Amino acid sequence: MKILVPVKRVVDYNVKIRVDKETNAVDLNNVKMSINPFDEIAVEEAIRMKEGGKCDEIVVVSLGPEQSKETIRNALAMGADRGILVKTDELVEPLNVAKIIKAVSEEENPDLIILGKQAIDDDSNQTGQMLAALLGWSQGTFASELKISDGKANVVREIDGGLQTLEITLPSIITTDLRLNEPRYASLPNIMKAKKKELNVIPAADLGIDLGSRTELLSVELPPSREAGIMVETVDDLVDKLKNEAKVIQ
Repeated sequence: MKILVPVKRVVDYNVKIRVDKETNAVDLNNVKMSINPFDEIAVEEAIRMKEGGKCDEIVVVSLGPEQSKETIRNALAMGADRGILVKTDELVEPLNVAKIIKAVSEEENPDLIILGKQAIDDDSNQTGQMLAALLGWSQGTFASELKISDGKANVVREIDGGLQTLEITLPSIITTDLRLNEPRYASLPNIMKAKKKELNVIPAADLGIDLGSRTELLSVELPPSREAGIMVETVDDLVDKLKNEAKVIQ
């Protein structure tokens, strides 16, 4: 079985985001970038399936600029077998990302595609569902547990009322939740080995897909800063402020 894992290069989750007022966008100058945490979980799950004898090959694909090679190398160092970079310097929307992954999957013919349920930079939570629709494959979203057997995938997913278990037929699209696993750290020997693993670069224009934007980003703003709290002397003061200032009780 072959598994395709799309990964995205995003601002590291430990970095405090800044807004560039000139470009009205997130300031990416001298900012640490890393693999999207949800996609890292997808890579880890694919590796665990390979270690368990359920998978023969793991292919990692990323869409972005030349620097996205670092993101792919990170996944290769974790244990993926080879990588594909669809190179573009344009900002690509989820629908176009899904179309590109579809084109790559038609060349690779994977049995399973595992990707993060969302990216932490835009929180769109759209690509997996759109990809399933374009390919006509079954899908299991927000997976917190995944088991593969007899050509079927058993997916446990969190819903408002608790947990839901789905049995879907391969080929499938799986989007990962944070609770699926804990990604491993790449060891130094594996980081060195990753430099020798195959990484193919494909210009996005060669896929013949229109990457034109259908939406326009109007503005990027930081959330309002929180005001400092206050200390009250008595319970009566607390009740008074909750009732008259915060207006959370009547």
